[in-house]
Amino acid sequence: MNRNACYHIVVNDRFDERWLHWFEGHTVDYRDNGTTLIVLTDVDQPALFGIINRIRDLGLELISVQKDDLR
Repeated sequence: MNRNACYHIVVNDRFDERWLHWFEGHTVDYRDNGTTLIVLTDVDQPALFGIINRIRDLGLELISVQKDDLR
């Protein structure tokens, strides 16, 4: 059974402001350590992989992906 979940994605460096529209509907937080946290809420696997592909296409370094099940 496919369930939606919340994902926390961390990438190295800050996003260019021009890229924010690609992550509309999600939370983007610039952290003090120079990384960017993207919080995806209530997304399925295809949406997650779409975001990961976008991160790759932008040439950003993916540091981590953490899943939190929605209950």
